[in-house]
Amino acid sequence: MSGWSAKRFWKAAEAVAAEGGYGVVLGGRPVRTPAKAPLMVPSLALAQAIAAEWDAQDEKIAPETMPVTRAANAAIDKVRAQQAEVAELIAEYGGTDLLCYRAEAPEELIARQSAAWDGWLDWAAAQYGARLVVTVGVIPVAQPPEALAALRARVAAMDPFELAALHDLVGITGSLVLGLAVAEGALGAAEAWDLARIDETWQIEQWGADEEAAEQAALKREALLAAERFWQLAHS
Repeated sequence: MSGWSAKRFWKAAEAVAAEGGYGVVLGGRPVRTPAKAPLMVPSLALAQAIAAEWDAQDEKIAPETMPVTRAANAAIDKVRAQQAEVAELIAEYGGTDLLCYRAEAPEELIARQSAAWDGWLDWAAAQYGARLVVTVGVIPVAQPPEALAALRARVAAMDPFELAALHDLVGITGSLVLGLAVAEGALGAAEAWDLARIDETWQIEQWGADEEAAEQAALKREALLAAERFWQLAHS
């Protein structure tokens, strides 16, 4: 049975314990991923959240309303099959971390970036022994190899479910440091969003908001919060 049947056939979805973790059954049938793998997750809380998404479906299934299920599918079907490659892709953000690239002007924006970002670079140095260097402008700066290696080691130690969440935490913010801080529970995703948007917020203050850009930003923020929730559910 495919986990993505077009129409609802079950009365209730249920999270169940199974060998290797927790699954979800629909009318007694186990849910499978789009690639037909068993939908097996590491925590009961995560399975219950997936079951709740299936229970909330109407007659026709709408995958776009099921972010937890989609993230679990991605972890199983996509990340697990290329775990090392995904970890390396995420770790590469350490070399171009948003927090390391500062404005040349005006002074108020420079001060705002420093006040918001310096502390999180200090956190990465204390947490992982990864002291990243800061530059001005957009010309790439070489980061210390030992710092990048420390960050890479932390990412490489994650399982497919953790990597699925971290992929969005890092990709949406543009910062490996912020993504890891959210994953470690040192920072909330909502605050990470605000920290990652300092430059955009500054531009809006100067020139006003663009309606289309604001709509896109709202969707990205929602995805960031969903990634944080997925990480937390996987560890509950």
